[in-house]
Amino acid sequence: MKKLLSVFGLVALLAVLTACSSSDKEEVATGEAEGTELKTINIGYQKGNTLHILKESGILDEAAKEKGISVKWELFTHGNTLMEGIYAGAIHFGHAADGPGIFAQASNKPFYYVGADNPNPEGVGIVVLKSSGITKLEDLKGKKVGALKGGNHHYSTVLALESVGLTVDDVEWVYPEDAAQGRALFETGQIDALASYDPFFASAELETDSITLVNGDIDGYPNRTFYFATESFVEQNPELVEFILEKIDESDKWANENREEVIGIMTEALGIKKEVISEQINRRTFGATEITEEIIETQQKQADKYFDLKLIPVEVNVQDKVWVK
Repeated sequence: MKKLLSVFGLVALLAVLTACSSSDKEEVATGEAEGTELKTINIGYQKGNTLHILKESGILDEAAKEKGISVKWELFTHGNTLMEGIYAGAIHFGHAADGPGIFAQASNKPFYYVGADNPNPEGVGIVVLKSSGITKLEDLKGKKVGALKGGNHHYSTVLALESVGLTVDDVEWVYPEDAAQGRALFETGQIDALASYDPFFASAELETDSITLVNGDIDGYPNRTFYFATESFVEQNPELVEFILEKIDESDKWANENREEVIGIMTEALGIKKEVISEQINRRTFGATEITEEIIETQQKQADKYFDLKLIPVEVNVQDKVWVK
């Protein structure tokens, strides 16, 4: 009987701990516990992106300190895991490419688009080895093309193929697990073409004996990344959302004017050769902007294409997830 009671006691304790954990997570998601002011902003970032630059610049941390608020930075390996942090309530605010937002909305996850980066069209592209004999997009018909499924470079490759009269069915898609595996498949000839994104795209261009088939010349594709936040953080702290975006833009302007310093920071953080990071940084213009109708239309076009390609199970209306002040 005592054993049975102890089991029941353990179950009850676990239930209490679970409830407390859920309550704590909700406090993070809402941005404030009931009746208390927000003291910490939890921000998710990925190595090498604009929020990483913001973190290293200290611009947001210093400005937030003046408001009596601290900033806690959480590192994520890629955009999809960062989005999970958003809708699970682990972070208030984060940054990811265009695809993760579409996938999250198709799964009916709670979040808002709250801002966007300047276009970075040259940050994605397609490379082939010189030894392949491929010299133009039309030559990819019947060939193996590697891309991370649903990534910005996957989408841009689809658009590039369509621009020369090919369809997604005219090539054989190979979906590596990550950028490193994609690079290995490319260098060993297991795929004929590699679609990639910076800094991995720049790395493939500079470190392999390759030809760049596409780099920033895909009509209609700006290659933007987006800023996302939890619904509750946006609804309860709209002034802080605007504050963060203002500081991102300030940091971006600093990055445009201090490229060599940014290159040094990212080279050390990513462990990638300086010339690769230089290529990545020098071919883009940093800057944050509000979500405009034009941006929504472009993102909607991508979402519609993902549905057509059966990458998402349902159609989505991007506007539904855009924060309206």
